[in-house]
Amino acid sequence: MLYEIDGATLEADEEGYLLEPNYSEQICAAIAAAEGLELSDDHWTVINYLRDQYREHGQTPNYRSMLKDLIELMPHHDSKTLYDLFPGGPAKQGVRVAGLPKPFGKGGY
Repeated sequence: MLYEIDGATLEADEEGYLLEPNYSEQICAAIAAAEGLELSDDHWTVINYLRDQYREHGQTPNYRSMLKDLIELMPHHDSKTLYDLFPGGPAKQGVRVAGLPKPFGKGGY
């Protein structure tokens, strides 16, 4: 799978995760559009959180850690509202839309 952004070709795996992180807003918009999502300020809060965690730790957090941190950042949200934002799963679809590589998953943290 490939994404074309500003004349550059970005390679993704078969599930749509970029092979290399890309922090442009354009990639987020392109992936979100491909997944039928319209990005709101709340989406961007989650995206920026995931990108910060990836930069700091070299991977994204598991869902439990993500939920705990995001409730502090967005007190009016809970697990249900995060799934409303990212119906494919905040820790999976959120990472994909953020332009980050596939998370390690169970046992990889």
